[in-house]
Amino acid sequence: MTRFDLSAFLPYQLAVAASRVSKGFSELYRAEFGLTIPEWRVLAHLAQSDQVSVREIHAKVDMDKSKVSRAAARLEAQGLIEKRENLEDRRLLDMRLTAKGRDLIARIVPIADAYQAQVLAQIGTDAALFRTVLLRLLEEK
Repeated sequence: MTRFDLSAFLPYQLAVAASRVSKGFSELYRAEFGLTIPEWRVLAHLAQSDQVSVREIHAKVDMDKSKVSRAAARLEAQGLIEKRENLEDRRLLDMRLTAKGRDLIARIVPIADAYQAQVLAQIGTDAALFRTVLLRLLEEK
């Protein structure tokens, strides 16, 4: 037996914490709006940009390209996003929110803000420091 303690291993702790926080929030938007985690991530990313390709979302949200594509197909079928051929690179599809998608995001944002406030309250007085360290870890190398 080794002296390695998985429960004290930082990558493990970060992965478990991220999973719990993500799951807690996903339970809220799944119950209210029937969205999956990949669908939420695609919608949220599109809400930040006018139009984005599947490749860009895949890189930004750290999800398999196939998951992004399947989520986008479901969102398009629901009328929440639209896809268009990229004018500069015809191999790529650009996506954007429809009016219905923007309306849905507007309904989810207050829930997201409240959930984030709840998580930050759990962290307490160390929240600002935690966010600083987290941003450092998330910086692209």
